[in-house]
Amino acid sequence: MDFNLTDEQRMYKEMVREFAQREVLPHVIDYDREERYPLEIVQKMAVLGLLGGVIPEQYGGAGIDYITLALGIEEMAKVCIHMGSVMGRASGLVGSAILKYGSEEQKQKYLVPLAKGERSGGTGVTEPHSGTDVAAMEATVRREGDHYILNGCKTWISGVDFASWFLTFATLDKKAGPKAICAFIVDRDAPGFSTRAFKNKVGFRPSSVGELIFEDCFVPKENLVGKEGEGLRVAMCAVTNGRLSVAARAVGLSQACLDASVKYAKERIVFGKPTATYQFVQGKIADMVVGTESARFLLYRLAFLKDQGVERARQEAAIAKYYSTEVALRSASDAVQIHGAYGCSEEYHVGRYFRDAKFLQIVEGVNDLQKILIAEYALGYRSDRR
Repeated sequence: MDFNLTDEQRMYKEMVREFAQREVLPHVIDYDREERYPLEIVQKMAVLGLLGGVIPEQYGGAGIDYITLALGIEEMAKVCIHMGSVMGRASGLVGSAILKYGSEEQKQKYLVPLAKGERSGGTGVTEPHSGTDVAAMEATVRREGDHYILNGCKTWISGVDFASWFLTFATLDKKAGPKAICAFIVDRDAPGFSTRAFKNKVGFRPSSVGELIFEDCFVPKENLVGKEGEGLRVAMCAVTNGRLSVAARAVGLSQACLDASVKYAKERIVFGKPTATYQFVQGKIADMVVGTESARFLLYRLAFLKDQGVERARQEAAIAKYYSTEVALRSASDAVQIHGAYGCSEEYHVGRYFRDAKFLQIVEGVNDLQKILIAEYALGYRSDRR
């Protein structure tokens, strides 16, 4: 792997850093407290082309490589992991599934406006009784003439308050297993479709998450993504992209914890000396440095493989997602400890980092699942054909 960044990559990284400091940092405490998704900031990101990610330019994307995408998300996540998430949305399942399996009409109607930031989309996979086990979904669909009828519920879905459409999944026959799962695009104004937002969340407060409810929901046949029975493939096509995005956000959060802890430890005087001079604080700082640098290497390795055309880098994606989010939570916990009582003050960002870090371990496949995947690859029970 070549760790030398191109001029274009350095410029992109610097552009994101400057935007995050100028447009996001002054407002992040407020919109986190208000549990508000800052659409006004997202719209400014769209103007700069920060939402298109790896989607080709012909479909409204930025056409950047995965290393550049990881660099940008990491920089944004140093200030706000949720705006970092926005940068990876088109490149993840929301957009990649339509790019790979969608019809040309679907790409023009949904993918192009998504990549340009003109409309927002969401993905409905998780259900009240199935999250990690995607194939165990209970949402059902039946075909009636030239349309489909969906029934069921998806939960903990992002974008419930503002997304114009959702890519979601349902089964034609629960007894048939994965072979009966289908993927659909459901417009917000579809008959029989409604949403319910979750409020007063511990973490991920700016993320507009909640339930998608389908009650005899009418979906035209042209909104079927791929073929009948291909739904699980559609859902899994962008697993590595989603986990790359989470890993980049975790690395950015870890770096933010390190930066905040170094600054505070140099300023805080205890028993006549800066706390930075005490060994126990230095030990935590060292752990943050080693953890963050290691996680960053795993992230860049995953991005490098994706740039080399490796689509199914699921082992590397599991490792990067698992390790980076473990480091993020440990770094956030140590950062709060270094800040002492100020760690729970809104004035300092480390309390917010701590609340968000825990849930990075859950999204895009809980870390317990990642450990199983990593072990199965090591044991030879699972492999990726490349």
